[in-house]
Amino acid sequence: MPNQLLSLVTAELSSPADPRAAAMAGALAAQYCAAARAVLFYGSCLREANLDGLMLDFYLIVSDYPTAYGKSWLATANRLIPPNVFPFEHNGLIAKYAVLSEADFARLNSPAADNVSVWARFAQPSRLLWASDDLARQRAIAAVAQAAPTLLSLAKPMHEGQGPTPANALDLWKTGFTLTYNAELRAEKKGRSLSIVDADPDRYRRFGDAALADGLPPSPADAPALWRQLQRRGKRLSVTRLAKASFTYAGGIDYLAWKINRHAGTKIEIKPWQRRWPLLGAVTLLPRLFRGGAIR
Repeated sequence: MPNQLLSLVTAELSSPADPRAAAMAGALAAQYCAAARAVLFYGSCLREANLDGLMLDFYLIVSDYPTAYGKSWLATANRLIPPNVFPFEHNGLIAKYAVLSEADFARLNSPAADNVSVWARFAQPSRLLWASDDLARQRAIAAVAQAAPTLLSLAKPMHEGQGPTPANALDLWKTGFTLTYNAELRAEKKGRSLSIVDADPDRYRRFGDAALADGLPPSPADAPALWRQLQRRGKRLSVTRLAKASFTYAGGIDYLAWKINRHAGTKIEIKPWQRRWPLLGAVTLLPRLFRGGAIR
């Protein structure tokens, strides 16, 4: 494991976070008893001083899906279309959390991932707020430490194709985030991918320089073809996950409508029959993403 980057990732994951978020992570882990291995806090709420009224984002890492869910169909759903996403409330705060096994979390942060959703998020700042033991902590840190090298190695040939000037670390980060935003359904305005780096250039320079010094994984032989594949798969996978969330998320059909409205600029209002039959309701809503231009 690369030493320079691993040290930076370990320090960042161990940095203090809002005590209310830490308490929420512990309460979330308690709901999964022996299956819970780690809880990570990520997203824009990391930068907020007041969490009231915000939707916090967590990843719950579990040992395996049968232990987490028993014989429920949720175990199969999480294995075939990871992650499952659920709502959570604790002491006046609201959150959504995604569930991944330790094995899937490691794989989806690495170049072996078939979509960008996990490594694109964990190449950004996050906090490890709870771990069941030291082994779980070390495995979570090792998985997150793969995210930045994965992004930079896939971005490098795409940036080099733009001209003869060698890329510095910040250039690679910006190229990488621009590509990942095009590989998912994102509601943010154009240019948001660049503002991620501009908001904390020192952090991204340090992490990027460390990853480059340690040595990146091999870049793909045909990077443009791989990115086209990631973009097609990523957007369709986003649709599939949204449909699945209509079952796993309390009030899932309303959550689905909210996501579609954000992504496609629509003004969907859920009808009573769509709440009564959420699967059929989801089938009728998802085409709005295509008509709204979010899927191409």
